[in-house]
Amino acid sequence: MYKKLGIFLFSFVFIFSACDDGQKKDRQKSESEQPEKEQKKTVDVPDFNRDSAYSYVKKQVDFGPRVPGTEAHKQCAGWLSNKLNEFADSVLVQDFNTKVHTGEIKAGKNIIGIFQPEKRRRVLLCAHWDSRPYADQEEDPSLHNTPIDGANDGASGVGVLMEIARHLNQTQPNIGIDIIFFDLEDYGQPQGKQSRRSRKQDTWALGSQYWSRNPHQFNYSANYGILLDMVGVEDAKFPREGTSEYYASDILDKVWRTGQNLGYGNYFVDKRVTGILDDHLYINQIAGIPTIDIIALDNTGSSDFFEHWHTLKDNMDNIDSKTLHVVGSTVMHVIYNE
Repeated sequence: MYKKLGIFLFSFVFIFSACDDGQKKDRQKSESEQPEKEQKKTVDVPDFNRDSAYSYVKKQVDFGPRVPGTEAHKQCAGWLSNKLNEFADSVLVQDFNTKVHTGEIKAGKNIIGIFQPEKRRRVLLCAHWDSRPYADQEEDPSLHNTPIDGANDGASGVGVLMEIARHLNQTQPNIGIDIIFFDLEDYGQPQGKQSRRSRKQDTWALGSQYWSRNPHQFNYSANYGILLDMVGVEDAKFPREGTSEYYASDILDKVWRTGQNLGYGNYFVDKRVTGILDDHLYINQIAGIPTIDIIALDNTGSSDFFEHWHTLKDNMDNIDSKTLHVVGSTVMHVIYNE
């Protein structure tokens, strides 16, 4: 629309000139606005607090090994659901029973925090909160049936997500978030350090298998998911894991690009590695939600995982708050820029 001139002009020359001048102004205005439209809106992302995340990791470990059926597991479940309830709009505890590799039936609890349930566009963030009942990667076979602390393998991912939940309570992104702490991820069959026996796939990630078949909400869907596992050791390397690459390469690109742009290229490396069995496999295959795994993998040692994987040294001595910050900050920049 042209701006009114306020007087009636009889001269054709003046009318033409005024119209032409108005058109130029409109074109100039449109051209000046165009770059602004093309530029992505700058978003203020809250600062991830590494010390707070570290304290959430320690709190879990302080309960003792979080093996299903133990008092430590029961107490930690209560703390996780109560703490998450301080931040989320609502919290659901999904109780389930499942058969483990021994043939026994074990009771598990998936703990689910829901943020902005009215939002249709959603992102799923998840980690497992149970710890391994077997230190089966210890050199000494007599220790193989000893439960581990699981500071990195389990508690680190939960600690990062709990800190993210605290921020979601204070500053809401433009999307809905669902945080799930899966249970019975690490109850797979024992496998000694020197054993070459292949794993029975379905004895692992039992909580995510159950949830993927029985989501907490009828017809639940999310645009994508991010799983955090073993994200707490010093100088961790997060390669592009193969299962994530296969099912959700675009999400993998987005997260890795975000981490690298934040200056964390030494952590989010562009190395591609073979896919692994983790919670995200079942979320992809059964629930149909494209989900990636941020997981530290070390192909230089005796296993593909970090040095103290499934040993008694997976304790707080090996948790680095800087790594927690790198992962937490990256995930927050991804979700707050949606």
